[in-house]
Amino acid sequence: MDKLKQLDSFVSVATRGTLTAAAQAEGVAPAIIGRRLDALEERLGVKLLVRTTRRIHLTHEGSAFLEDCQRLLTDLSDAEASVSAGGVKATGHLRITAPAGFGRQRVAPLVPKFSVLHRDVSISLHLSDRVVDIAGEGFDCAVRVGDMADSSLVSVRLADNRRLCVATPQFLKKNGTPEHPSDLARFNCLVLTSDLSQRRGWAFQLPAAEGGELIHIRPNGAMDCSDGQVLLDWCLAGYGIAWRSLWEVESQIKSGHLVALLEAFAAPPNGIYAVFPQRKHLPLRVRLWLDFLKHHYSQPGFWQTLTR
Repeated sequence: MDKLKQLDSFVSVATRGTLTAAAQAEGVAPAIIGRRLDALEERLGVKLLVRTTRRIHLTHEGSAFLEDCQRLLTDLSDAEASVSAGGVKATGHLRITAPAGFGRQRVAPLVPKFSVLHRDVSISLHLSDRVVDIAGEGFDCAVRVGDMADSSLVSVRLADNRRLCVATPQFLKKNGTPEHPSDLARFNCLVLTSDLSQRRGWAFQLPAAEGGELIHIRPNGAMDCSDGQVLLDWCLAGYGIAWRSLWEVESQIKSGHLVALLEAFAAPPNGIYAVFPQRKHLPLRVRLWLDFLKHHYSQPGFWQTLTR
């Protein structure tokens, strides 16, 4: 058992980058992780990690040993799962993160359902609109909305994310309806100031007759906000036109509370992704969580129901 603990701690530190992140993921003190690493290196008679005050780096021997350890631990986990109840039994602590608005509506409602299915897995959900350092902060998986930047992280596309302009029928009755993206200049628009893609402007695809290019328009308005839910509330109250994701507004469009605008100019969808530090040797609890997300996100009815 001590040997397995040492190997597990070594893999956790090597993939997460710090003793603190590894300790946080396991729920123990960093000193305990450090003692396990010392004992492992002493037993093997070789230096596996070079530790500095800010980061931990693998030695040449450590890099080679890491892959063997990951394979061994994964095989052990799979072997245990194959003989457990139902053939699949995940254990351990799952730490996941997601953007605040999307997380409240489309991740948080799924966590209790996953917990019921996998009672030996404890779960922490962290909601934040900042870009979280997954490995450095000890997270197993992140859900992110929008096209992924070049990164050493691994991503799996879970669903499309389409954005469109919306407003209330009352607002349109009073102010008219834009027929072309260029018309937005004469309307009060509600802009999300914390979203990088919105700071680039609202994206539209021009028709072939106008060149067919993707354009970005930076609309103006009397109010902007850094919180997407506040922005949507303003829109529902009739204060202006908003550019929102379909997962936020589809139920309001179907109910008639909002009207979709400029649909003929809708830009191609970007993505909703699951992101994790590495593809190989994922713990069973992470693989099951990814499968769980993919299953629910593939159901059209999931997006048509307001879950906040």
